[in-house]
Amino acid sequence: MKFRRQVPLGHYIVDFYCADVRLIIEVDGGGHIDQESHDAVRSEWLESKGYHVIRFTNDEVSNQMDSVIEVIRDAILKK
Repeated sequence: MKFRRQVPLGHYIVDFYCADVRLIIEVDGGGHIDQESHDAVRSEWLESKGYHVIRFTNDEVSNQMDSVIEVIRDAILKK
């Protein structure tokens, strides 16, 4: 699967996007803790347009990469 970085979708820019399966990967840094409400609205809007959104923290990406890859792989296989 091919992922593109920093892709504009509607009035949002998503971190990573795979058009083949309409999958969005968002990686949330420490500043996102205060943005949970905004992130929920953003994910809800994207999902209402037919995208599947998966969120990870920076910590998960840095320290649990095998688990992150497995979650992404499972999401792709379900499409």
